[in-house]
Amino acid sequence: MLMNMEQVVATNRKAYHDYHITETCEAGMSLLGTEVKSLREGKANLKESYVIIKNGEAFLLNCHISPYSHGNIQNHDPLRTRKLLLHKREISKLLGKTKEKGLTMIPLKIYFKGGKAKTEIGLARGKRQYEKRASIKEKEAKREIERHMKR
Repeated sequence: MLMNMEQVVATNRKAYHDYHITETCEAGMSLLGTEVKSLREGKANLKESYVIIKNGEAFLLNCHISPYSHGNIQNHDPLRTRKLLLHKREISKLLGKTKEKGLTMIPLKIYFKGGKAKTEIGLARGKRQYEKRASIKEKEAKREIERHMKR
């Protein structure tokens, strides 16, 4: 069945470069009709977006979902704040972990699962500049080893 497969719409590629991802969780998204149609076209960008918790609710900020191409005057605002659908215990767990020094919540990807739009949230700690350089060197070394193993 195709209903259980994930159809990835957008990924935050910079997240793994800029942050150490310690934990991930899945959240539903409260969207408007034109936003869902635009997501199905694959027009979303997670760059510079983040998650905050306010009044016991989780919100996704700075996520750009382009206006629907066949939309009319009632099209949505591309950068509007979107509510994330999480259970209270999940929200309190995430809030407790973000109180730790340096942890933040960032969206890693948006995808459709069973016909519903979901977002994967990662608890992240920012990398320092030298850590970013070290991870790049490590990736290049792995690639080089793979090349030599092929020969």
